[in-house]
Amino acid sequence: MSLVTDNVLKLPCGKNKKLKVLVKKISGDKRLQTYWKCANIMAIDRMGYTDHGPIHVKIVANSALKILRILIENGIAPNIVKEYGMTNEDAEVIVVLASILHDLGMAVVRENHEEYSIVLSLGFLESYLDTIYDEEKATILSSEVLHALSTHHHQRKPLTIEAGVVRVADALDMEQGRARIPFQAGKIDVHSVSALSIKRVKIEEGGKKPVTIRIWMTGSAGIFQIDQLLRNRIKNSGLEDYIHVTALISGDKETTVIEKFEI
Repeated sequence: MSLVTDNVLKLPCGKNKKLKVLVKKISGDKRLQTYWKCANIMAIDRMGYTDHGPIHVKIVANSALKILRILIENGIAPNIVKEYGMTNEDAEVIVVLASILHDLGMAVVRENHEEYSIVLSLGFLESYLDTIYDEEKATILSSEVLHALSTHHHQRKPLTIEAGVVRVADALDMEQGRARIPFQAGKIDVHSVSALSIKRVKIEEGGKKPVTIRIWMTGSAGIFQIDQLLRNRIKNSGLEDYIHVTALISGDKETTVIEKFEI
C-alpha cells in the first residue's frame, strides 16, 4: 500500500503555462510526495510538531502565489524581473517551487532544516526547470529558489521579493490549530491555547498597505501566535512596507482582553 495520498497540487495557474507544466510535474512526482511524507513522520510522529508535509506546503504555495500577485498588481516588481529581465510568470514559478520544497529538510532533522532542504531540492530543481527553461534561465531560477529556501526561517534575511513572500506565507498556515510554533499535543499551555485560538486567516488586497492579512481569533490568546511568529516573519522579510496584519476577536467565551490587534 502506498504511504502517499492526495498528491494533486491545486493552484490558480491562470495563463501561466510554465506554472501549469510545473504543477503537473509536481502532482505526478512520487519521490517528492514521499519526501513530504517523511518530513511529517519526523515532525509529527517523532517530534510532536505540527504538519510540515503535503497539506502544509500546498497551503504555503497558494498563499505565496496570492501575496505575490497582489504585490505585482500594486507595481512591486519581483527581483527576477528587475535584475534579470525575466517575467512575472517566472517569479510565480520561483515562489511555488520554494513553497513546495522549503520543508524537505524536515525529513532529516529539525535544526537548520533549511540547509538540508537545499541539498534535497537540487535534483528536483534540475528535473523540473530543465524541461521548461534553457540552461541559463534554469540556473537563474534555481539560484533564486535556493535563496528562498535558505531564508524562509528567521535566521537569515531574504534579499528578494520572492523569498520574502515565501517566508511570510510559511507563517500563515495557522488556522484551526495548525500552528507554526510547535506545541505538545494534549498539553494545555500558552502554545496550544494560542494555536487553537486562530480561527481563520485571509489574504486580501488593499487597505493601509497593498496586502492585508486578516486573522479571526476565538480568544485573545491567539495574539501569541501572531506576535511571536508572524511579526518575526514579516520583520526583515523585505515586505514590511507592503503587508498590514489585523486580528479580530470573534469568540464570546471569555472576557475579551483585546478586540483588535495590528502589525
